[in-house]
Amino acid sequence: MIAESRELAKLLRRSDPSPMRSVLILLVVSLCSTFSLSARTWKQAATGKEIIAELIKVEDGKAHLKLADGRVGQVEVLSLSLEDQEFIREREAGASAANSDVQGGEWPAFRGPNGDGISTDTGLLDSWPEGGPEKLWVFDQAGMGYSGFSISGGKLFTMGTRDEDVTVICVDVETGAEVWSTTIGNDDQDGYNAGWGHGPRATPTVSDGHVYALGPKGTLACLSAEDGKKVWDKHLVDDFKGKSGGWGFSESPLVDGDHLLIAPGGDDAGIVCLDKKSGSVVWKADDVKPGKAEYAMIVPAEINGVKQYVRLFESIIVGVSAEDGSLIWSSEWGGKTAVIPTPIVDGNEIYVTSGYGVGSKLVSVDESSNASDLWINTTMKNHHGGVVKVGDHLYGFSDGGGLMCQEWATGEMTWNEKARFTSKGSVHVAEGNLYALNEEDGTLILAAASPEGFEQKGQFQLDPQSPNRSPKGKVWTHPLVIGGKLFLRDQEYIIAYDVKAK
Repeated sequence: MIAESRELAKLLRRSDPSPMRSVLILLVVSLCSTFSLSARTWKQAATGKEIIAELIKVEDGKAHLKLADGRVGQVEVLSLSLEDQEFIREREAGASAANSDVQGGEWPAFRGPNGDGISTDTGLLDSWPEGGPEKLWVFDQAGMGYSGFSISGGKLFTMGTRDEDVTVICVDVETGAEVWSTTIGNDDQDGYNAGWGHGPRATPTVSDGHVYALGPKGTLACLSAEDGKKVWDKHLVDDFKGKSGGWGFSESPLVDGDHLLIAPGGDDAGIVCLDKKSGSVVWKADDVKPGKAEYAMIVPAEINGVKQYVRLFESIIVGVSAEDGSLIWSSEWGGKTAVIPTPIVDGNEIYVTSGYGVGSKLVSVDESSNASDLWINTTMKNHHGGVVKVGDHLYGFSDGGGLMCQEWATGEMTWNEKARFTSKGSVHVAEGNLYALNEEDGTLILAAASPEGFEQKGQFQLDPQSPNRSPKGKVWTHPLVIGGKLFLRDQEYIIAYDVKAK
């Protein structure tokens, strides 16, 4: 194959014998392509020599050209005619834009690809018209539950209970049509507190063509993202002696490289690491025996140069080794009833908060892996709507305090807004704005994510809302903005809105 490819070099330099003026060509056989285009005529600038070939890719300043007989060679881009160079620039710009669009539409896990709850979207509406942004579609078969959204490859993944089936559901992002659904377990509403509404609470995680989903009673399943076929499953109680919180297992699985991390809780191993492809156990954190699993998500972190996983339980915050699950550090936490918000890690500092009057604190881990509290107070008492860090400030709802901005370094309140539609709920951030969802009536507020004060830019009410929601239940699924769309959910209803600036 290499010998055959040399013929392409001969074609391009036959009429230009000077080594200084000839094209510098390194010939290889390309076994993959970034993009494939129709064959066209290419001209060597120095000699005027022409060949007909297909552009396979551009890499390291060289164009990979494929002849009709399948031979492939590399040609310096700068040796081609100006017309050819312009053609390549336009194609690369188009491929880059397309890749940006795909990446901008990816939200593969709860709190996003960076685990921070901040969308990477740009070019969004900075204010809303009266009545809110345009509604694109409504999907009314999501089942009962509070599961959020993961989005990958133009598909939205969520969970819901249909009849008594815990179901993973895949929906087309553009049309709102169901692509597939797969039952992973039974939900008879027994074994966990369903008085505030039954159904899955966890958000599926998508990685390398697979979907990982956790049901409220402990079923952990890996499915094909393409068609929903089951690859493997585990059970947090049966396989790992786990123990859920009172409202069932609610954690969204963490995928990190080849591994899946989940916290079964219990008194055997509070955190387990599995091979994401097979479900086999890589390690168990048997130094961590937290009792109830509670509801927060595991956070990957590198603290003082050590790769680790941080998890908040009811009475303790831990950092365990990513290599073997051994305990690196811990810090006490006085959680009550339910500990739900996911910790935020920045450098060697870890922020945690929970509701039921508990509050928040900032922990520092030194180079000797000793953890100490930098501050602790009851300013932010976040129940389950999550907190997002933007710059040096935190934004979230505090029980009794409404929508709040809190300073990271000191824990002091910068501002709060407690009104009819900003009393309690969940938050999301996109392009410098807060999307604050009021849990009581489903009103969504758009406001600046700024420590300068509360500045509202729009509001509207989620519609339709479920007539089947438990009387004690609220609009608890977190909002999401990705790919120019806003996604909201109330039980069986998922609604998509167009929030891209025109």
